[in-house]
Amino acid sequence: MTASHSLDPLDQFKRWLAEAEHTEPNDPNAMALATATADGAPSVRMVLLKEVTEDGFVFYTNLGSRKGMELSANPRAALCVHWKTLRRQVRVEGAVQPVDDAEADAYFGSRARVSQIGAWASKQSQPLIGRFELEGRVAKFAARYAVGAVPRPEFWSGFKVWPEAIEFWEDRPFRLHMRHLYEQRDGEWTVTDLYP
Repeated sequence: MTASHSLDPLDQFKRWLAEAEHTEPNDPNAMALATATADGAPSVRMVLLKEVTEDGFVFYTNLGSRKGMELSANPRAALCVHWKTLRRQVRVEGAVQPVDDAEADAYFGSRARVSQIGAWASKQSQPLIGRFELEGRVAKFAARYAVGAVPRPEFWSGFKVWPEAIEFWEDRPFRLHMRHLYEQRDGEWTVTDLYP
């Protein structure tokens, strides 16, 4: 291991994310989330990273969405965060677990009220007849929860990706890019430099 490597890739990720928060024009926490069906058919979409804990990467969704259903059937995922202004990328692969109810409740409670109502109104990933249908559902739940706190729907929660591999990529001149691959084995991280 060279001096340029961090001993903890999650700490390294947090440092890069903090830098990106000062340079990226929009959503420095945006990441591509790849999931797969039980028989291995992949799909990918952009989501927002909401927390980096000492043991993983947390995001939230409607559990009935395509990603929610795929993660229930095949609890493994890959993430890719790309910061264009910094010319950096981080890839993560690992097992996925639901967050606990207390964690989901706390995050849901921190969201803007309109986002909370939107979570109730959206039948995420299901066919939508027209915009009027969605607006009607928003009005319905806005009226239902006009006073007091908006409770978290049972069908809305979060997932944590427990990283087994994290790769850091940084642009270098002449395509001689820096790549460090961290792999977790028996609770310890090992790091390998990769050819670009």
